[in-house]
Amino acid sequence: MSFFVYLRGVSAGVCVGTVMTLSSPTPTFAQSAPPAVAQPTTQPAPSQTTDEDEERKRRLAEPDFTLVNLPSTALLPRHGGNFRLTHRFLANLASGSFTDHLGNLFGLDNGAVIALEFRYAVISNLQAIVHRSSLSKTIMFAGQYDAIKQTPQWWSLGISGIASWEGTNNFRGTESIDDGHDHEHPEGGAHRSPSLGAVFSKRIGDRMALYAVPVWVHHAAITLEGPRDTGYIGLGGRLRLTPRMYLVGEVSPRIGGFAPGIQEFAFGFEGRAGGHMFQLTFTNAVGTTIGQISQGGFADTLYLGFNLSRKFF
Repeated sequence: MSFFVYLRGVSAGVCVGTVMTLSSPTPTFAQSAPPAVAQPTTQPAPSQTTDEDEERKRRLAEPDFTLVNLPSTALLPRHGGNFRLTHRFLANLASGSFTDHLGNLFGLDNGAVIALEFRYAVISNLQAIVHRSSLSKTIMFAGQYDAIKQTPQWWSLGISGIASWEGTNNFRGTESIDDGHDHEHPEGGAHRSPSLGAVFSKRIGDRMALYAVPVWVHHAAITLEGPRDTGYIGLGGRLRLTPRMYLVGEVSPRIGGFAPGIQEFAFGFEGRAGGHMFQLTFTNAVGTTIGQISQGGFADTLYLGFNLSRKFF
C-alpha cells in the first residue's frame, strides 16, 4: 500500500513538473538591429549656364580672329598664339569667260598677293600682332586689347580696341615731310600709316556673330595729293551653317577723307578642323592690313583667294 502511495506521489510530482516546464515562457534574447544608413538622395542639379558653356558658345560662333580681312573679338588665351596665311590670286573673275578662268585654274596661274600673320597673347586680353603682306612689302605691327567680353545678357557686347602702325618697303627709307606741302617720296622710301579703331561684336547663341569696326587711318593715301586721312566702318558677320562650316562676309564703307575706288567687300566659306580654319574667299581688293582696307577696292572686280589659320593653345 505504501508503495502505491509512493508511486502516485512521484507521478504527481512528475506531472506538476512537466506542466510547469511547458507553461514557462521560453527566454528570448534581444538582438540589436544595425543602425539605419541614410541613403543619399540624388536630385538633378538646376539648369545653369556655366563659364565653360559660354566659352564653348563663343568659340562656335566666333572661331577665328578675323572675318575675311576685318578683325574680330575672338579671345586669345594668355601665352596662346595664332598663325594666319592669306592668298589673293590676281585674276579678275568678273571679266572673261568661264573657259578662260578654267584654263588658268581661276587665277592660280596669275600669281598672288601673299600675307603672313602671327599674333601672341602677351598677357590676358592683350594681343601683339605682326602682319607682313607682299603688296608693297607692307609690314603691320598692331596691338589689340579685348576690353569687354560679352555676357549672357541680351544687351551685352564684346568690345576690343586696336591700334596699328604699318609701313611699305619693309619700313625702310625716309618718310616724307609733313609740313603742309606735297613732297615726293625718296626712291625706295616707306609710306607709313598709323591707325586707331575698335571692334564691336554681338554673338547670337552659338550660330551667329555680327561686327562693327570703326577705324581711323592717318596718311592712308599712297600718293600725297588730296586728303591723306581716311575713316571707315567695317561691317560683317559670320553664320554657322553646320557644326563645322560657316558663311562669312564683310564690307567697309568709307565715311570721310581719302576714298579712292569703291568700298572693300569680301565673302567666303570656311571650315573648322580642330585648331585649323580654312576659308575660301572672294574679294574686290587684295589688301589685308588695316591701312590697305582703307584704300578700298575695284569696281567690276572679283578675286579668288583663301585664308588658312592655325591656333597654338
